[in-house]
Amino acid sequence: MKMLIGGKPVDACDKTVIEIINPATGQVIDTVPNAGTEDVAIAVEKAKSAQKEWARVPIHQRAEILRKFLALVDKHKEELAQTLSTETGKPIREARAEIGNISIGFQAFIEKAKHLYSDVIPSGIEAGQDNTIQFTLREPIGVVACIIPFNFPCDLFDQKVAPTLMAGNAAIVKPPHQNPLTLCKLTQLMIEAGVRNGAIQILTGEGPKAGAALTAHPDVHKITFTGSTAVGIETAKAAASHLAHISLELGGNDAFLVHEDADVDLAVEEMIWGRMYNCGQVCCASKRFLVHNRIRDEFADKACKRIRELKCGDPSDENTQIACLVTEKAAQRVEEQVNKTVEQGGKIVLGGKRNGAFYEPTVLADVPKEADVANDMEIFGPVVPIIGFDTIEEAIEIANASKYGLSGCIFTSNMKIAMKVATSLECGSVVINGASFFRSFEMPFGGYKYSGLGTEGVLSTYAEVTRLKTVVLKDILG
Repeated sequence: MKMLIGGKPVDACDKTVIEIINPATGQVIDTVPNAGTEDVAIAVEKAKSAQKEWARVPIHQRAEILRKFLALVDKHKEELAQTLSTETGKPIREARAEIGNISIGFQAFIEKAKHLYSDVIPSGIEAGQDNTIQFTLREPIGVVACIIPFNFPCDLFDQKVAPTLMAGNAAIVKPPHQNPLTLCKLTQLMIEAGVRNGAIQILTGEGPKAGAALTAHPDVHKITFTGSTAVGIETAKAAASHLAHISLELGGNDAFLVHEDADVDLAVEEMIWGRMYNCGQVCCASKRFLVHNRIRDEFADKACKRIRELKCGDPSDENTQIACLVTEKAAQRVEEQVNKTVEQGGKIVLGGKRNGAFYEPTVLADVPKEADVANDMEIFGPVVPIIGFDTIEEAIEIANASKYGLSGCIFTSNMKIAMKVATSLECGSVVINGASFFRSFEMPFGGYKYSGLGTEGVLSTYAEVTRLKTVVLKDILG
C-alpha cells in the first residue's frame, strides 16, 4: 500500500519500505513507504496550498463531505475491521467496535463545528469603550500534523482529523509504523468523499524519520501527538523550535482504588473491561490496583477466577476476547516488567507466560508500594498488579507518587470518600465506581504531569486547532 500525498498514492522518494506484519502469525501482510525528509517537505508544501482552498469551503459543505466519508466507511466497514484486526492483533469484535466509533466521533465534531459562535464584548463594559464593539472569530490554525499511535488508530484518527478538517485546517496524518493500513484506507475514503487534495494526506514511515521531520518542519503550525512520554518530550522540543502549537496525550499509570466498602464483584468486572481490553494496550487503562487490605485477597481470588473465563486466542476468531500484543517486542517488554516486579516482591498468582506476541493475562499479588510498577513503570499489557493499603489517605499518596497523571478511579459506596479521592488524585479524569478506561468523544481528555499537555474532545479540541482573533469596531457608535 502507498501513502497519499496531494491526493495521489506515492512511494517514498528513496523507495524504501516498511514491512507490515500480522503479530498473531508473524506473516508479512503488506509494505508501505518509509517516508523521509524530502517526502515530508512535499506533503507540507501541498498542505499549505490546499489549506487555503479548503478553508474557503463553507462549514456546511465541509460537513456534507465528511458525512459522505462516513457513508463510505459504513459501506466498507467489514473490510476496515478485518484490516485493523489483522495488522494490530486486536480481536475482531473490538476492531468492529472501533470502526463503529468513527461515525460517533465524526458526527459529534461536525455538529460542534456548526455551533462555534463568536463572543461579543458590548460597548460600555470598560471605561473609555462606550462607543466600541469587539467580537471574536475562530480561524484555522493552518497545517496540522496528526500523529497517531498503534493501539487505537481509528479512534485517534476521529479525535484529531475530524476537528482539524472541520475547522478549515489541512491534516497530515502520521500513522503508527507498525499498523498504518487501516488509516491509509480511511484517508483514501476521505479523498473519495471530496476532501480537497492536499487538505488530507497520510505519510507512512518510522517515527524517528518521518515523524521527526514532520514535527520539525517550520510550516507545520500545530502538532497533535498521542504516544509515549519520551517521544512527546522530543516532539515538544521540536515544536518549540518554530513555535508550533502542540497537544500531547502521553503515557499513564492509572490507579484503580478499591476501598473496603466497595462492591468487589463490580470492581472485578470493571477490571476486566478496564485492563484486559485491547490486551491492556490502552493509555488510560487501569494499571495499578490499589486494594484495601481487608478485601485484597478476595479481590485477587475473584480477579483470577474471572480472567480464567476469558477466551484467549487468534484475533480473527469471532469468540476471542484477548489476543496478542502489537509486536513480539512489545510482549517481551511486558515479560521483562513482570519479571522485575517479581524480583521486587510481587507474586504471580495467574499467568506470567509469553508465546511470541501473546502474553497471558497475569495477576500479581503482594506487590509492595515501593515497586517500580507501583510508581512509574507503565506495563502496556494484560497485567494486574495488586498493591494493598490500609487507609484512603495512604491510597491517595501511593496513587499520586507516580510522575504520571492521566486518569484514575475509585470504588466505594461512600460518596464523600469518592469525592475526596476524585478531588485529591493528580490526574486529568477520575471515574467513580468504574475503571479509568473511560473516554467519551465529548469529554476533554488529557493528563497532568508527565501524561501530557492540552486536551482532546468535542468540548475542547476546537480551541486547540483554531486561532482566536478579535475584531474591533472602534467608535462604531460614536
